[in-house]
Amino acid sequence: MQLCCSGRAFEQALGALFRREDPGAVLFDEWSACQDQDLHYSNGQSWDGMLRQGIMLLTRFCQDNRIQVHQPRRNLQIKFTRSLGERNDFVAYIDGHRKTGRHALPARVEDQFVADIRKSPRTIGSDPQLVCYSWVTGIAEVAQVVFVRKSQVEVQYLRTTITDEQRQEFGHLVEGTIRRIESADFLPHSGIRFPQNPCSSCPYVGLCLGKQEIADAALVRRPGAEDLGWLDELNY
Repeated sequence: MQLCCSGRAFEQALGALFRREDPGAVLFDEWSACQDQDLHYSNGQSWDGMLRQGIMLLTRFCQDNRIQVHQPRRNLQIKFTRSLGERNDFVAYIDGHRKTGRHALPARVEDQFVADIRKSPRTIGSDPQLVCYSWVTGIAEVAQVVFVRKSQVEVQYLRTTITDEQRQEFGHLVEGTIRRIESADFLPHSGIRFPQNPCSSCPYVGLCLGKQEIADAALVRRPGAEDLGWLDELNY
């Protein structure tokens, strides 16, 4: 929970930075809204500690001054829609978009408060989300900005090129997934009974296993749930 909440707060602060507002104040306000929630911290972390690391990451990002997003209200959290036949649309929100020379880069901000990790262009070239970004936009050049939370904060700037073959493979994956969803073909996971398997606590496991009684016990359908128009009203 704290990763989702802190990541969202940091994302809002980044948007404020590009809009030439006070990112530190926005981070504090957004993170303060999470303070009263039932958050669980690990490795000696605390609400104050994560706020300090967020400020340090913003400071390092400003010092680097490597990313410029023109017209941030237009080029941050951009909605892309790709039609898949007569009944289906694939919807994606790109974290950011900027033009560099002849290329336009859809950029992904990796889960902002992350552990100490090290990536390279070779490994991010197979990242499913970046391949998805390239497929839905048709842009080959993609980038990833990774904010690493540790004792000495670090910001990694990674770029790679997604090939036509990768985009075609992802397109086939999407089409196959849609066919399975439409035919209600949800295969059970082979490790469903393994104690640490997240499927054992997933509320949708009844749908995957084809056991309606489990789904009815875990899921609640509310009036209007089938209306997805609220996705078009998201305000970033």
